Amino acid sequence: MSGQDAERRLRGRGRECEVLHNLIADVRSGGSGVLVLRGEAGVGKTALLEEVHEQASGFQVVAVSGVESDMELAFAGLHQLCAPLMRHIEELPEPQREALNVAFGRGVGETPDRFLVGLAGLSLLAAAADEQPVLCVVDDAQWLDQVSLQTLGFIARRLLAEPVALVFAVRDHPELLTGLPELVVDGLSDTAARELLESVMIGAIDPRVRDRIVAETRGIPLAILEVPRSVSATELAGGFWISGKRSSAAAVEHGFVRRVQALPQQTRQLLLLAAAEPIGDAALFMRAAARLGIPVDELAPAEADGLIDFGSRMRFHHPLIRSASYRAADLADRRAAHRALAEATDPQTDPDRRAWHFANAAAGPDDSVADALEQSAARVQSRGGIAAAATFLERATALTADPALRVSRALAAAHAKRDAAASDAAHELLAIAELGQPTEHQRAMIGRLRGQMDFVRSRAGGPGAPQLAETAPALLDAARRLDGIDDYSSRECYLESIAALMYAGRLADPDALAATAEAARTALRDKTELPRAVDHLLRGVAERIAGGPRDGATGMRVALQAMCDQAEADDTAVGRWLKVPGFPIMQETCAHELWDEVSLLKLSTAAVRYARATGALAGLPRALIYRAGVHLVAGEFASAAQLLEEAESITMATEHMSPIRYHSLLLDAWRGDAAAAGRLLEAAAADGAARGEGRLLGLTGYAAAVLYNGLGRYREAFAAASEACEYEDFGIYGWCSFELIEAATRTGADAAARQALDHLTERAGASGTDWGRGVLANAQAMLADDSCAEELFVEAIERLGRTRIVVHQARVRLLYGEWLRRVNRRTDARTHLTEAHEMFTRMGAGAYVERARRELVATGEKVRKQQVSTSGDLTAQEAQIARLAGDGLTNQEIGAQLFISTHTVEWHLRKVFVKLGISSRRQLRTVSWAS
Repeated sequence: MSGQDAERRLRGRGRECEVLHNLIADVRSGGSGVLVLRGEAGVGKTALLEEVHEQASGFQVVAVSGVESDMELAFAGLHQLCAPLMRHIEELPEPQREALNVAFGRGVGETPDRFLVGLAGLSLLAAAADEQPVLCVVDDAQWLDQVSLQTLGFIARRLLAEPVALVFAVRDHPELLTGLPELVVDGLSDTAARELLESVMIGAIDPRVRDRIVAETRGIPLAILEVPRSVSATELAGGFWISGKRSSAAAVEHGFVRRVQALPQQTRQLLLLAAAEPIGDAALFMRAAARLGIPVDELAPAEADGLIDFGSRMRFHHPLIRSASYRAADLADRRAAHRALAEATDPQTDPDRRAWHFANAAAGPDDSVADALEQSAARVQSRGGIAAAATFLERATALTADPALRVSRALAAAHAKRDAAASDAAHELLAIAELGQPTEHQRAMIGRLRGQMDFVRSRAGGPGAPQLAETAPALLDAARRLDGIDDYSSRECYLESIAALMYAGRLADPDALAATAEAARTALRDKTELPRAVDHLLRGVAERIAGGPRDGATGMRVALQAMCDQAEADDTAVGRWLKVPGFPIMQETCAHELWDEVSLLKLSTAAVRYARATGALAGLPRALIYRAGVHLVAGEFASAAQLLEEAESITMATEHMSPIRYHSLLLDAWRGDAAAAGRLLEAAAADGAARGEGRLLGLTGYAAAVLYNGLGRYREAFAAASEACEYEDFGIYGWCSFELIEAATRTGADAAARQALDHLTERAGASGTDWGRGVLANAQAMLADDSCAEELFVEAIERLGRTRIVVHQARVRLLYGEWLRRVNRRTDARTHLTEAHEMFTRMGAGAYVERARRELVATGEKVRKQQVSTSGDLTAQEAQIARLAGDGLTNQEIGAQLFISTHTVEWHLRKVFVKLGISSRRQLRTVSWAS
């Protein structure tokens, strides 16, 4: 059908039809296309989906429609969409194949990460698209089960080089599918609306009535099309139409209710049965109708009235007709319909939908139905459907008569709702649990869950979110309550309370962190056995905070060593760490406090390895950021940037909040772009102040000091470092002290420099590592007399040379070279300044490159231009794919690691070959990559 034909059929939709036709044309030419049609009910989104279907000749078309229902069957929508494509499942890599089979109930295995299921869905679409282009149509997306919608959103964000079109229609829910290309579908223009109205009228219509109808229907096509059915010819012709009758989608639905109510009683019951059965299974419908004792022929009047089609699948002509059929029935009839459907559903093949229908049929508490719902919750959770499990448990709670069991189920449902990011529902369930008779352990767990949700909400920010410091008391109270009842949970809760106050930092009560650490230390005092690494971590952190910089090191070292050992032997331990949002950060902070690069490297590597190998995409951004920090201190800025970019893209794809990344601040500061870094630092400081995240203020001070020391703006560096050092941020303070020492020695603030050196000596000097002692020797050299300085600089170079901490290796070379020039040893100075210049150039530390260049020029050296890496024109993802290909990974293996399809890998590699002027993967091994 041509664009003009479509315009004649869809009056007033020329712009929308052109967008859809272009999307299909792009996919025909080998690209991909995603579009969200957003608009209110009845505005014509379904008609536009039918139009794109018409245009997709030669495509394989798969479709799914959401159903307005409380039902939350995990991956039900995705399963229905993918069912016609499952013949390609054997083409998927084994982890993806297994994940999809478990999610769809076709196999048994460990709970799959929902985004590994998403990658499997993407691979399935790509495999099908090898045969012919694929069009996926998702109507009423707002009514799909939550996990299906999230997964389809992930797939949509990862489509790039596959001939696949994915088109959603969604009502005006701004929180759904945000960030995807969208087309807002509004009401028709007055001219198009008048033409549409006149085209469906049999007789004449009074022009004044016509114009009033057009105005009050707001150009909503469905409202206009319903006018001849709901307004008499006399009213229309004579001008007696009642103003306001058909002014909204709600009024249109009311019109459908009236049409349903005008049907015979048994027809209405069959329509209700079809409305309550969400997947349109005609065989199930007929079995349920037989249980009600109603012949299916009684559906004929509804078919004749254009409300429903009865074929191999039941199909309402519009979603509003389904909801109208359900709402037109009284409660007793609805329960009878659900009971008939439950009894007609096979308990072996579909036990969960059967349990849900029985739940909707229940008139009051029913322990047998609640038991079945609880069993269903366990099954759907094992398939990765946490949102579905939460809904089953919530309903089970409502149907449970036994008070003690009701409390237990409410608490379990609250945990599931929290995990499904439905915190409001979780809080309501916690209130239900409290109204019962919870045990002391349950009361404590209620408090802990509230505190955890408040902590997450405060870090995300937004209206009504509590300040970070406000979340700690509830966690501390829960930890105390759990002590002696559930020691494992108590220790974790103490650690969570400390973490909340560590994030709050200087914006919290000055004594709160020390008091909480002392409470944890007291609780641990009589505990002779600490079997877990997390227990040792708590002891070390608590002793360090409560006792001072020379305390706690043993506990933290034991914890980090135990975690490193676990990471090598037990991947499940790594998985548990990644599921706790603050735990990788606590690991990283303790390693920083101890200047322990070995633990940083081992633990961050294990985290990324586990997340990639298992498809744990929810935890992968945290793992990537953790690893990016290791690349950053190793001077591998390009690698750090690639991981941060990947973490950001995954965060966007999974629709999680995207707070400012700590390592992004540091990366910009080290790169030395004053304008770009300044904007990010200013935004981060404002964000930290708004959320009560004082630690972010400390980090911005440290990052600003790094930036300004590199630029040679030492007074600004001194001010930033001084402000950062006003509060002892755990794991950052030693680094801030070093920046303060350098800035102070350049501005004549010797007293401040010596005080900072005392603080650094207590921390880095007691570390026992080459990293810590090398940084300390460097700082001591800056304050030493000329007779002692050289020996300290040499010690710093030797110690740091045994580490991977290249940023400090380059800094000591620069500082030593500057000192040598000041004592007029120009030849020696040139040696170290040249080395520093080359190291900073390889990193991409622009400000420090320029500082080293100025010093070299002052020695009389002519600075040669550094060779630019051949990979410089590649994007971060292109460089990452090229590296992996150069390491010998196949396209399928690369796609699995980076959560993209093999088509996208191939597409990127073609561009890499052109940019690098090579023609084979083997040549990638010879490319000199920028760090």
